[in-house]
Amino acid sequence: MLFKLALKNLLGARLRTFLNVIVTAFSFFLILFMSAMYNGMLEHAKRVTIETEIAGGAFWHPKYDPMDPMSYEKAHSIIPKDIQKLIDAKQAFPVLVTQASIYPGGRIMPAIMKGIPPDQDIVSIPSKVLSGDYDATIPVLIGKGMASDTKLKVGDSFTIRWLDKDRTYDADEGTVVEIMDIENFKLDIGHIWIPLKKAQTMLAMDEEATYVTHEQGIAPVQNNEAWIKRDINYLVQDMEAIIEADKPSAQFLYMILLILAAMGIFNAQVLSIFRRGKEIGTLMAIGMPRSQVIGLFTLEGGLNALLASFATLIFFGPILWYFGAYGIPLPLDYSEMGMIVAKRLIPIYTLGLVLSTAILISIIVLIVSYLPSRRIAKMKPTDALRGKAST
Repeated sequence: MLFKLALKNLLGARLRTFLNVIVTAFSFFLILFMSAMYNGMLEHAKRVTIETEIAGGAFWHPKYDPMDPMSYEKAHSIIPKDIQKLIDAKQAFPVLVTQASIYPGGRIMPAIMKGIPPDQDIVSIPSKVLSGDYDATIPVLIGKGMASDTKLKVGDSFTIRWLDKDRTYDADEGTVVEIMDIENFKLDIGHIWIPLKKAQTMLAMDEEATYVTHEQGIAPVQNNEAWIKRDINYLVQDMEAIIEADKPSAQFLYMILLILAAMGIFNAQVLSIFRRGKEIGTLMAIGMPRSQVIGLFTLEGGLNALLASFATLIFFGPILWYFGAYGIPLPLDYSEMGMIVAKRLIPIYTLGLVLSTAILISIIVLIVSYLPSRRIAKMKPTDALRGKAST
């Protein structure tokens, strides 16, 4: 009986129902869209880190600590035979890391110099530009961030100074052969890349490496001679720590959106219920129990939430689909803020996100339908009929 009456009330007051449903649907859309944007940012950051830096994982020299540049001096040795087999099979590539000083335009700047095989294709770094005959100079690959900091352009030369294996300082000229546009800010700023063989010769570390990055799906290595296996989960910890540090900001934004949505729904629902004070008084006067009156208006709120779900699909579904397919262009460069954010961010909608948002909105609608109807139902039928409920 209550369901039929609630449905009749909704269909009978089409404009009121339409406005309530649209307000609820817009709140649903707004929270879903912003949550999907945040999910898309996190997924993109993880994907970029894997594609440009991590691949399937790595084997580290036991003394290597990427967060401690002082460890680079001793973090190198001949590559273990079983790991070398992966390199020979083109399933992995070695990297030799050292500290260096560069002198662009007469200024001195610290840098992390990495030797990488030009022919590697496991990570998305344009290392092939380092191949060729560069006897007179050291070919150098840098990122846009590094180019911006140093004011270097393609073809510019600068001095590189480093400490070799025998703790002897040496220097030579480097020439920028490519400026890569990479979204991974960790590789974009403070790094210079040179051919691996050139780095090994410069540092007097023939056939040595600091770590070996491998592709995904390799067979387990039985004997790595104390080199440490680092899987993807371990290597994305730094990126996840940055995300975790940013989570309070995201949660704060989510709460603001939730409060705004709740206020919009509350205003629409409460205004609707209080304007129907005489209707509530009539129902109580003809003998409907207060509990059923409250149940009727709460049920109407639940039906509003259900209709809002369909309205979101109909009115806002195409917008969600478009942004999910083509993304949203971002005008700002977030790399300078230490964030990996796509230039065109694609929201990610998951079933869990849609269901949790729908449940959350439904709970809000039920609460804001229950509370005012409960207040009015406590009044005397005569007071409600006189319109005192609306004051």
